[in-house]
Amino acid sequence: MDEERKQAQRIQTSILNPYEKKVLVWLAERMPAWVNSDMLTFVGFLGSLIMALGYALSNLNLKWMWLSCFGLFLNWFGDSLDGSLARVRGTQRKTYGFFIDHNVDVINETIMFIGVGCSPLINMSFAMLALVAYFMISIYVYIDCHLKGEMRLTYGGLGPTEFRVILLLINICFMYIPWLSEWKRPITLFNNNFMVGLFDYFAVAIALLIFIFYLIGFFKDAKYYSKIDPLKKKEE
Repeated sequence: MDEERKQAQRIQTSILNPYEKKVLVWLAERMPAWVNSDMLTFVGFLGSLIMALGYALSNLNLKWMWLSCFGLFLNWFGDSLDGSLARVRGTQRKTYGFFIDHNVDVINETIMFIGVGCSPLINMSFAMLALVAYFMISIYVYIDCHLKGEMRLTYGGLGPTEFRVILLLINICFMYIPWLSEWKRPITLFNNNFMVGLFDYFAVAIALLIFIFYLIGFFKDAKYYSKIDPLKKKEE
C-alpha cells in the first residue's frame, strides 16, 4: 500500500477498561524482548482451543470447566496484550495488525462458541444464536470503522473483557451449585424439541440484547450517513 492506513479511533468505555488498561501496560512493559505481538495473538488462539476442549470434556465431569476457565484467561492474556505490546514498544503495523487481529478474533470466537455449545452449559442451537448476534455486531463495527474511522468496542458498558468475566463466573457457579446444572425443561420450537436449562435463557437474552444494540446503532447511523450523504436531485 502506498498510503499508510489511518488507525481507527478506539471507543472503549467499558466498566473494567480503566483498570485493564493499566494492567496491560504494566504487563507489556515487562514482557521479555523475544516475545512479540504475533506470539501473543497465537497464545490467544491457543486459549480458545483449550477453552473449547475443557467444555467438551465437561460432559464427562463438570470440573473440566476449570480447563475452560484457564483457556478463557489465556485467551484474554494473548488477545488483549498483543496490541498493548505493540503500542508500548512503538511497533504497530496498522494494516497487518488490523487484518490479523480481527480475522483471528473471528476464528477464536467461532471456536469458543462451538465449545460452549458442546458443553452441558448451553444447547448448541442457542450458542449458535449468540454467535450470529456476535458476528452481526462485529460486522456493524467493522463497517463503521471503515466509514467513520471509529472502532466501538463497548456497548452498554460491556466489552469483551466483561463478557469473559461473566462467563468465568457462570462456569464456577455451574460447577458448584448443583441445581444450576440439574434444572432442565423440555420446550418445542419450530417443531424441534429442546431440553433447556437456565443458561440457555441467558444465552438467548444476551443475543436479544446484542440485536437491540445492533438495531439502535443501525437506525442512528443510517440517519447520520443520510445527512452527510444526502440524496442528489437529478439535474435537468
